[in-house]
Amino acid sequence: MSMIGKKKTLRAGLIGLGMMGRHHARNLQSLEGVDLVAVADAHGDPHGAAPGLEVLPDVDALIGAGIDYAVVAVPTQFHRDVAITLAEAGVHTLVEKPLAFDIGEAEEITAAYEKAGLVGAVGYIERYNPALQEMRKRIADGQLGEIYQIVTRRQGGFPARIADVGVVKDLATHDLDLTAWVAQSPYASVAATSTRRSGRRDEDMVSIAGRLEDETITNHLVNWLTPFKERVTVVTGEKGALVGDTLNADLTFHSNADAATNLWESMASFRGVSEGDSIRYALHRQEPLATEHQAFRDAIHGDASNIVTMREGLHTVRTVEAVLESALDGRVVTLD
Repeated sequence: MSMIGKKKTLRAGLIGLGMMGRHHARNLQSLEGVDLVAVADAHGDPHGAAPGLEVLPDVDALIGAGIDYAVVAVPTQFHRDVAITLAEAGVHTLVEKPLAFDIGEAEEITAAYEKAGLVGAVGYIERYNPALQEMRKRIADGQLGEIYQIVTRRQGGFPARIADVGVVKDLATHDLDLTAWVAQSPYASVAATSTRRSGRRDEDMVSIAGRLEDETITNHLVNWLTPFKERVTVVTGEKGALVGDTLNADLTFHSNADAATNLWESMASFRGVSEGDSIRYALHRQEPLATEHQAFRDAIHGDASNIVTMREGLHTVRTVEAVLESALDGRVVTLD
């Protein structure tokens, strides 16, 4: 971070000034080493997110402003056309989640950025929650040993902003992405059951059972029919469990008191599980979207270690389609 001042100030552009775009605008305006120089939205700036900037009509006008990178926060159905246009212009791009409306469009976008050698990322903001960032570091450092299971619960009331998708594409996408990221392993198969209780065409409740390529088993409960809000991720391994509460950015470790420690190899077999010490960690609570923007800025400068790559975003789109297919057909769907 201290090196930012020695690097070129990046010229950023933002297309889409709606519910999410306004938050991107706020963060871009306060991001060190970045100037928000242009915004675009065919419908203007309803939230007054970019005072002092002319609201341009489209992506071509945004490119014409001479930007180094762009943030795409238009509706999902327009992601493909906007992202491809930016890739053809040589502009690094952060696209809001999900990467695209379907697998074909996601593959096209991913290929375009990889072929052009551009930094392309997807805005899965949950990855940047302080609890999950710390959780992944601790898992990577071996705190839990071998991972057995990852469980997520994302439940709450119906959001008025939703018009064109169900809970799988709107909410479960976060859990599918963060689970593969925390485990550092993609999905191998999924089995899902969904229901529609609110009178809408799309599903409003889903239960997903999955298996990752590394054999970790997963379970995800997602709905917007619950009269309280819950955002929980539980990772269970041989040495204990980490519980992340992303609503409050809290992380708690529950140790397995019977986990084998300091045993020579011949005795290091499964010893059982019992309740051990619990530790609640004090975390630095920075806004996840600010962390996401810092990570993308750093990726343009050469450190892509903390972004959601477009190829990862493509895998999540494939997993989402497999979940919807499983829920429709009532069978386990294997991902290629």
